[in-house]
This record gives sequence, structure tokens and C-alpha cells, in this order.
Amino acid sequence: MHFTGNLSVQKDSINILAPAKAAFYSAVLPGLGQIYNRQYWKIPIVYGAIGAGIYFYTVNNNEYNRFRTAYFDRQNGLPDEFPVYSDDVLIEAQKYYRRQRDTALMLSILAYVLNIVDANVSAHLKQWNVSDDLSLKAVRFQIDNRQAVGLQLNINLTRK
Repeated sequence: MHFTGNLSVQKDSINILAPAKAAFYSAVLPGLGQIYNRQYWKIPIVYGAIGAGIYFYTVNNNEYNRFRTAYFDRQNGLPDEFPVYSDDVLIEAQKYYRRQRDTALMLSILAYVLNIVDANVSAHLKQWNVSDDLSLKAVRFQIDNRQAVGLQLNINLTRK
């Protein structure tokens, strides 16, 4: 670079703690790291993913408890909610809803962890400067004595 005259060059500072701070914020309250990174559009996705997992966990847990209670009532000689179902059906229904409940819990935890990872990675990526010097051009080349056409993309990345 060549500067003429009396220009002072200011170097942008890199906040090395920004990724850790964003991850911490997202761990404390999901979506807060996205707010810190000013990526507000991701917040509904975070809450939708975590909320869907919690919703399906609750629905499947309630169904699991219904079939479990019916099975225990039947074993104790009490009338149950599902008199037309056999004991085997009640046991299989419990297994099914327990698996679904546990899967929903794991997906909720995964969404929570991905929320933290996303905040951390986004904060890291904000520290890179993508220049305006982006170019895409068609190029001709030769492979095994045959002419071919391809695309060449040039991106200039530098640290801020």
C-alpha cells in the first residue's frame, strides 16, 4: 500500500474474546449469542428448533405416562383407560413413546448445543474481511487433448 500526504493508518483491532463471549451468552440464554453477533434473523430458528424438541418431548412423555398408568392399573386389578388393548399392546406403546420422548430430548439438547456453536463460529467469521475484489470468470483449458470450459472464482480473505 502506498499512502501520500498526511494520512494516518488505523489498524482494526481483533477482539479475540468475542467468540467465547458469544458462546457464553448463547449458553446462558439461547439466542443471546446471535443477538451479540447481530444476527437477529437466527433467533426464531433457535427458538423454533429448541421449542419443537420440547413440545415433542412433552407430548410423547404424556402419552408414555398414559400407557404406563393404564398398564399398572391393569396389573393391580383396576379399570384402565384402554380396555380394548392387550397387555402386550400397552407394553409396546410404552416402549414406542419412551423412544420418541428420548429422541425428542436428544434433539432438543442438540439444538441447544448447535445454538452455542453457531454463535461461536459466527463471531469467529466476523473477524475476517472479505474484500470487494471478488471475480468470477469463464476459463478455457485443455484436458487429455480436449478443450474444456470452467469457472474460476477468486476471493481475497484477510484478517481485520
